[in-house]
Amino acid sequence: MGWRSVIITQHAKISYSSRQLVVQTRDGTSQIPISDIQIVLITTLSAVVTTAAIAALTSSGAKVIFSGRDGQPICETVGYYSGNRDANLVQTQIDWNDGKKKILWTKLIYQKIQMQIQVCQLMGIECFALKDELEKLEIGDITNREAVVAHKYFTMVFDNYFVRHQFDPINAALNYGYSILLSAIDREIAANGYLTQFGIHHHSEGNDFNLGSDLMEPFRPIIDFWVAHQKFNELTPDVKYGLVDLLNFEFKYNDEKTILRNALTKHVANCVNFLSEKRDEVTIKVELTDEVPNNAINGHV
Repeated sequence: MGWRSVIITQHAKISYSSRQLVVQTRDGTSQIPISDIQIVLITTLSAVVTTAAIAALTSSGAKVIFSGRDGQPICETVGYYSGNRDANLVQTQIDWNDGKKKILWTKLIYQKIQMQIQVCQLMGIECFALKDELEKLEIGDITNREAVVAHKYFTMVFDNYFVRHQFDPINAALNYGYSILLSAIDREIAANGYLTQFGIHHHSEGNDFNLGSDLMEPFRPIIDFWVAHQKFNELTPDVKYGLVDLLNFEFKYNDEKTILRNALTKHVANCVNFLSEKRDEVTIKVELTDEVPNNAINGHV
């Protein structure tokens, strides 16, 4: 599995030669081993990518993400076949037990709200209202505490007038970060041989990544935490670099210090194995450390 994130921001030709991704720009030529690459993010409309490069990256399990004119990720490559996928595994996914799906969804939302509380606490924000809502969480989140908490949380972390899904720099950064996170989660789902379309809570017919949208929930507040510590007026290349580099963000997952990209590998495997009756329990514990690395949260980008 690769670990590098390659970001293309200027006019470039991206090709493939001798197991290397070759990137030619006006500044010179770079070669990166295909096996090292996890994500290629193309943020310019002036890049040319050869079919050989796309085929090699897809075969290795790497994601290629393209941005639109507004700078937001607009599409990504999705391989037809996973080397680990077979008909029996897909049937197992279709037959996942509803009770287990509800249990897992509850654990995901519980940890997401716990993380939102952690973000507020580390920022010195009073969050009794979030703790009260967490105590009301029921199996399957049938009363939708997730949405209630989100409404309160975002106005706490940003400001009282903040509204999600508006067209402003903060929302643009959040959406960008969430897209990178979702792509990394989807990659792990495919690597385990499962389909991204079949979720445990999200079931939109127009969403090819329902399962990824479910499993990413506990990690969303990492994006929020980073964005809340930055000062920017637009979604610049530096902001995008910072968001992509959050895949290397250090924190604790299930009481072990790790980085985000490695935690996602373990998290997805734990969740799908629980749903597929390969393990009896699943633990989801995400904890931000008190000391945040300077290169991750630097106050300005």
